[in-house]
Amino acid sequence: MGFIGSNYVKYHLKTHPEDEITILDKLTYAGKKQNLYDVDENFEFIKGDICDSKAVMAAMNECDQVIHFAAESHVDRSIDHAMQFIQTNVFGTGILLDAARRQQIDRFIQISTDEVYGSIESGSFKEDNVLNPSSPYSSSKAAADLLALSYFKTYNLPVVITRSTNNYGPCQHREKLIPLMITNAMDDAPLPIYGSGKNIRDWTFVEDNCRGIDIARMKGKSGNIYNIGSHEEYTNIEIIQMILEILQKPSTLIKFVSDRPGHDFRYSVNTEKISRLGWNPQISLHSGIEQTIQWYRKNPSW
Repeated sequence: MGFIGSNYVKYHLKTHPEDEITILDKLTYAGKKQNLYDVDENFEFIKGDICDSKAVMAAMNECDQVIHFAAESHVDRSIDHAMQFIQTNVFGTGILLDAARRQQIDRFIQISTDEVYGSIESGSFKEDNVLNPSSPYSSSKAAADLLALSYFKTYNLPVVITRSTNNYGPCQHREKLIPLMITNAMDDAPLPIYGSGKNIRDWTFVEDNCRGIDIARMKGKSGNIYNIGSHEEYTNIEIIQMILEILQKPSTLIKFVSDRPGHDFRYSVNTEKISRLGWNPQISLHSGIEQTIQWYRKNPSW
């Protein structure tokens, strides 16, 4: 079994300790091998780039399944460096899909995002809604999804796609909203928030997302897409206020800054499809943020 994504590896080995795992990771600025500090068996680590077809073929040798987490994922960076996102998220996904086809992989899980649907004022997106991405990041993920589905339709590659809402939890890079706000608040540094702070996101704790991905891997139907979300929708300013309250820090740390280009107002997904497979979120946002804060307190070097 081949894996890309350290949080999922840790979750999977807790639930399937008998499996042998290969991890292929480029270890960019956002990745650290130390993320696997509490995993000490049943995996092989290969440092490599998914855009390198030889490295991918070598890593995928003797694997029966692939879970494809590798991506450039930060919207702000995609605005400034769009071609990097196209290279990794589209071309790299194509390299992986072609290797999976050649090696007759039993299951290919494409990890995607709710951002491919675009913004929605009310209601929730279903898996068959038209894609309407706003940023270079979400556009590159939408392209990767369509490419994955084409390999299912053309080559009968057993592809399953998961689209999750905003993830948070231990080991996340500080460029993301929740870890940035936590670590800045811990240092009594300003907490920058775009525009009015009223943009709405649904937040899913990383372990809940891992469970959802695992259920889709085991029970999902090839050629299908499964939304994963907690239905915990909050404005960005509400998230920041929750963090400040838990940390007992003043709201004067909040600093409003100019909004970013193409900033979607609200994301929301319907999760009835994956619920029918037996998945439902287990960790509330407040509890998840408390756990995340504790992790950053214990890991100041991060």
